[in-house]
Amino acid sequence: MKVPLVDLAIQHRELEKELVKVFRAALRSGIFVDGAEVAAFEEEFAEFCGAKYSVGVSSGTDALRFALLASGIGPGDEVITVPFTFIATAEAISQVGARPVFVDVEEKSRTMDPQKLEEYLSKRKRDKRGGTVPKAIVPVHLYGHPADMDSIMDIAQRHGLLVIEDACQAHGALYLSRKVSPGWKRGEQREGGSRTEPSQEKEGSADGMWLPCGSMGLAAAFSFYPSKNLGACGEAGAVVTQDQDIAEKVRMLRDHGQTRKYRHEVEGYNGRLDAIQAGILRVKLKRLPHWNAKRRERAKRYNELLSGLEPLILPNEAPYALSVYHLYVIRTEQRDKMAEHLSRQKIGFGIHYPLPLHLQRAYRHLGYGKGDFPVSEKLASQVISLPLYPEMTDSDQEQVVEAVKEFLKLAGEA
Repeated sequence: MKVPLVDLAIQHRELEKELVKVFRAALRSGIFVDGAEVAAFEEEFAEFCGAKYSVGVSSGTDALRFALLASGIGPGDEVITVPFTFIATAEAISQVGARPVFVDVEEKSRTMDPQKLEEYLSKRKRDKRGGTVPKAIVPVHLYGHPADMDSIMDIAQRHGLLVIEDACQAHGALYLSRKVSPGWKRGEQREGGSRTEPSQEKEGSADGMWLPCGSMGLAAAFSFYPSKNLGACGEAGAVVTQDQDIAEKVRMLRDHGQTRKYRHEVEGYNGRLDAIQAGILRVKLKRLPHWNAKRRERAKRYNELLSGLEPLILPNEAPYALSVYHLYVIRTEQRDKMAEHLSRQKIGFGIHYPLPLHLQRAYRHLGYGKGDFPVSEKLASQVISLPLYPEMTDSDQEQVVEAVKEFLKLAGEA
């Protein structure tokens, strides 16, 4: 590839000495699971997220599954989420025995549409059908862009539902909250404010408090898959929460239900965070604010370079959002042809995601069909992710933009 979708090799070359030290320390201590490195990372990541507690686990999928289980979600419950997301969001719901229920996304933010959420819950209340009962909402902060959490939290509170955030793509993203929703463990964050000063970047951000994604629901799930903004050198994840009871339950669930060695309070899982991965994440966490800032710079430059190319729809950052651009995703009705052209030009790309969950064979049993979620279906047919990573150079970006412009010219002449 001239320009890959993501270049993890550059990042790790720069960090190699520090990461080797982490590995050597683990070899010398002989502690590979739990231990001081895991505890230190949990404390540092909780602080980064504006949360009281962080519990390291083996993946983002486990993080969401354990968060749901610790919140009391199980058979007979409905958990409402979106069909335009990675399958792990719905897998975690299914795997705790609950039923995933989908509502559509907003076209601009590409996150859960609060109006569609309200419509579903109002209709659900009127129908009063038996079987399952709505219990929780899982909004997804997709591509590093926050969902509209004030609206979602208000709806959840009125309908008596829990909120578990899927923040697996949103490490460090901020949401401008203009409301306090009592009972949702949010007061702690408002006392301290945010770690950054996004008001310098976004006009009209003075009225409210910038809150980190992951700090607003009852709990939140993060993934540290290698390509994430904060990525391990393998699989890893974390649950963050303001609730001590939730944190303690997740600690039990990740370690076979143990409160102490060979004392099993519940039937649990083997979902612990490796000490080496925790040490690697500690090294990277110190650099994450800088990396996120570089991603925002690159996204802004893409917007400038691609501006005015009418067939393209560029990412939209909502007034309430400070995105960390886990992915830079544009839209075009000629997505598949553009993908072929970029491939020929050796420009990396991704399609996140080509088929919404309600149309996946795995979820055929839920009874949804084509046309049920038109915005998600439209996005799935148009989205294409362009290369974006903190170490990207001006030259890299110019090559990508040139390839996109060349495709548009050829398509216009066809």
